[in-house]
Amino acid sequence: MSLFNPSREEVRQFFCDAWSKHQASGILTPMESIAARWMVEHPEYHALLNNPQQAQEAEYTPEKGQTNPFLHLSMHMSITEQVQIDQPPGIREASRQLTIKLDSEHEAQHRIMECLGQVLWSAQRDGTPPDMATYVELIKRLL
Repeated sequence: MSLFNPSREEVRQFFCDAWSKHQASGILTPMESIAARWMVEHPEYHALLNNPQQAQEAEYTPEKGQTNPFLHLSMHMSITEQVQIDQPPGIREASRQLTIKLDSEHEAQHRIMECLGQVLWSAQRDGTPPDMATYVELIKRLL
């Protein structure tokens, strides 16, 4: 799997494999451990994760009104890593405060995800790099 630009199939396979290993109490890599932690939090995805063929074939389009579980889980993983390394600067503390305010790390991550989505959408629309200072500011506004 390409670390920095995995294909759709590689991402889906990663999550299905990590889920399978987690369920079998196998030894997980650090990335698989983070993924498994968030997959456990999303029981609505378990049937899909248990069926790698269905996972590979599933299509998620805005017209269907379905959340793409692999994008959602990937965003959880990205935010977890951002918080762990405090990049962009300030995200760790903003995330901590939001988690306290909402009394739920999971709910805090979902709110942060909305901020990340907004910043990524703006960057894509404007053809610019994501504005990470704005990203942290949007999170702080939730406090």
